[in-house]
Order: sequence, then structure tokens, then C-alpha cells
Amino acid sequence: MPSNATRIVAIRHGETAWNVDTRIQGHIDIPLNEHGQLQAERLAEALAAQDPLHAIYTSDLQRAHQTAAAVGKRLGLTPVTHQGLRERGFGAFEGKTFKEIEADLPEDAMRWRKRDPHWEPPKGGESLIVLDQRIRTTLNTLAAKHPGEHIAVFAHGGVMDILYRIATGQDLLAPRTWALTNTAINRLLWTPESISLVGWADTSHLDDVAQDEY
Repeated sequence: MPSNATRIVAIRHGETAWNVDTRIQGHIDIPLNEHGQLQAERLAEALAAQDPLHAIYTSDLQRAHQTAAAVGKRLGLTPVTHQGLRERGFGAFEGKTFKEIEADLPEDAMRWRKRDPHWEPPKGGESLIVLDQRIRTTLNTLAAKHPGEHIAVFAHGGVMDILYRIATGQDLLAPRTWALTNTAINRLLWTPESISLVGWADTSHLDDVAQDEY
């Protein structure tokens, strides 16, 4: 491994009530539900048993920050917030369920399903092209601060999707065939020249959580 490489653990936040309802969150600040808090605790236990982290970065939205805080408390690290790790801005879609979007905004729903990279959700949403550039810039900025070190970034499903595409060379238009599970452990290797995939969607720490009542 190059001496200037940064190892990255990329984590989607724990579950929220709106995840369960299939309601688009975007930039709306929704907290973890009880199950999501339990997922964060199990994640903290798992990361505490692995290679030490040097820094934790998180989206400023509380569902990600709460997840990062659970890990930080266990590891003795204070999460640093960065707005560049926020979920995609979904404009008029935010607060609506998938079914409501189909019913209320059918033409926009079709362009969303087709992954039109230039389409912007009505009322100030981000296109996939804008989101992709934001995530690339943010990751490069954060990783460059930690050559030879191990960091964690806590963000959202849309961010994880872009990170996977960057690391594997998948086009923005490509249908998604990979998981974006809440609090799954995803591993990337960053160098100034490239970002590569090391591991994806490790959920072994959640094996007993799925059976809990919530």
C-alpha cells in the first residue's frame, strides 16, 4: 500500500422512521429511530475491535451525526462535521414517500428512475452530476489531510452510492446492483491518483440486531 494512501471506512447513518416509511429525507434533519440507535451501538463495538481510527468526519445532518457520535464516544474521538457529506438535495421530493412522488410528480419521478444525470428535483434539488462533483471534492479534501492514516466518514445512502461508483468506475447512469444498508461497513483506499474499493456492505455486526423488536 502506498505510504500516502488513506484508508477510509464509509458508513451510512443508522435507520430512521422515514427510512421505514420510504420517505425521502434529503436535507430534512431527521433523527435516528430506536433501531437506528441500536445499529449505531453495534457499529461502534465492531469498529472498536478493528484497526484504530485517526479521525471521524460526518454530515451535519443529525441522523449521520448521531451515528458518528456513538462511534466517537466508544473510540474517544470527536466527530468533525462537514456539509459536503450531506445527502443529495431532493427539493420538492423531500418529505414525500415513493408512492406520493409517483402520484404528485410523475414526470419528475420518471426522470429520477431513469437516473437522468442532468435532472434536478424541483425547488432547488441537486442533479447527479452536481452531487458527484460535491462528493469527489469533499472526499479528496478530507482524505488528503490523512496520508497513511485511517479515517471514517459518516453520510447517507446517496453519498454511499456515489462513493461506490467512483471507486468501481460505474457510470452515473448504471443501474445500482449494490447494497446501501444502514450502518454497513464500506472500505475504500484513497491516493492522490485514485480511489479504489476494498470491501463493501459488511453487516456482520448487525446479525443479531435484525431480530430485535423495534
